[in-house]
Amino acid sequence: MLDVIRAAGTISRVGLIDATGFTGATISTVVRKLIDDGLVLETGRAESTGGKPRVLLQLNPSSRYAVGIHLDHSGIAYVLTDLGGSVVARMTRAGAGAEDPPVIVDRMAREVHALIDGVGVERDRVLGAGLVSPGPLTPTSGMRLAPPPMRHWEDFPLDQALERAIGLPVVLGNDATAAALGEYWSGVINGSSTFAAVYMCTGIGAGMLVNGIPYHGASGNAGEIGHICLDVEGPECWCGARGCTEVLAGPAAVVAAARADAGLARAVGLAGGRTRSRPSVAAEFAAVARAARRGEPAARAIMERSARYLAVAVRTLANVMDLDLLVLTGPSLAVAGSTYLPVIQDELDRAFFSRATHSVDVRLSKSAATAPAIGAASMVLQTELVPLQPGMRLPDNLAESERIHTRA
Repeated sequence: MLDVIRAAGTISRVGLIDATGFTGATISTVVRKLIDDGLVLETGRAESTGGKPRVLLQLNPSSRYAVGIHLDHSGIAYVLTDLGGSVVARMTRAGAGAEDPPVIVDRMAREVHALIDGVGVERDRVLGAGLVSPGPLTPTSGMRLAPPPMRHWEDFPLDQALERAIGLPVVLGNDATAAALGEYWSGVINGSSTFAAVYMCTGIGAGMLVNGIPYHGASGNAGEIGHICLDVEGPECWCGARGCTEVLAGPAAVVAAARADAGLARAVGLAGGRTRSRPSVAAEFAAVARAARRGEPAARAIMERSARYLAVAVRTLANVMDLDLLVLTGPSLAVAGSTYLPVIQDELDRAFFSRATHSVDVRLSKSAATAPAIGAASMVLQTELVPLQPGMRLPDNLAESERIHTRA
């Protein structure tokens, strides 16, 4: 019921009965409890259509908060969101690097406390923290097979360590799935039945929602399009397979191709050997992307090659899931999305299997750089407050039917 109110913006008790199918008595009891808990507010009345004007309800966004953390080798992003999923504070700090996990956990705890204290939110209003990172993950012990830069995190009890350090419940998740959930919770994709977020940071993944419900798979690692095989005789990937999307199209592949071109490497500041002070892959990828936007031919050719490979992987995902909406998100697509979007849209327009029935709309996320952290906070909100049931879908016209008669 709370999610119905959130999705509608404003809605009456009668509207809740229509949307949920619950009895009037059940609606009255639950709404009263939500109001008593401060989660929902009564906010005026709708215009009368002949009877007594209906009292309208809305979410009280400042009643609860959640922390979202995106842990990656190249950077750690933090957000604090209110109950409606709106970001009230955010910050980005140095990545995990090569430091030992306990050291990083202690630093994350200090940074989480600074985030909360910085906006003056009372601790008892913070429901918990969502922590997302590259997969594959297990629900209770973190990274079982980590990407090479984070291999020292394998089997580290991430959730338990952070929970002890910050004194809040911690929910673990995959960064790509979290990014998709963040788009949904913020209301960007209302009305889409089958939606995916393609996510690129230092790796590539995808998160999928069906009727508003995240599809996690057997172990929470669904959507790994970075490990779809595009070339059976291609280069070996860190996952053990060959010709994966990530090894052909990922940021590391783009940087390696740019470094192999001596002139381009000098032009974008990549010249020099591998040293301890060398910038992260994400930073070097961003440098190549900026050069491509400036019109540097060699940089543009490398970026477009990456985009074509990714487009084929995305088409595979769209065919399997029969998508109608796709959002490009993540730090790397925040800087290079303008290159990738037209290539992916063209691939889907030209070769998506069900294109004669419907198109796939491709968009850039409005919060691509911090999308996983926003989704991590949304994981907490859903876990604590909205235990969605598979098969439940909010009516597409839910908000419209109530707002049409709302007084200004």
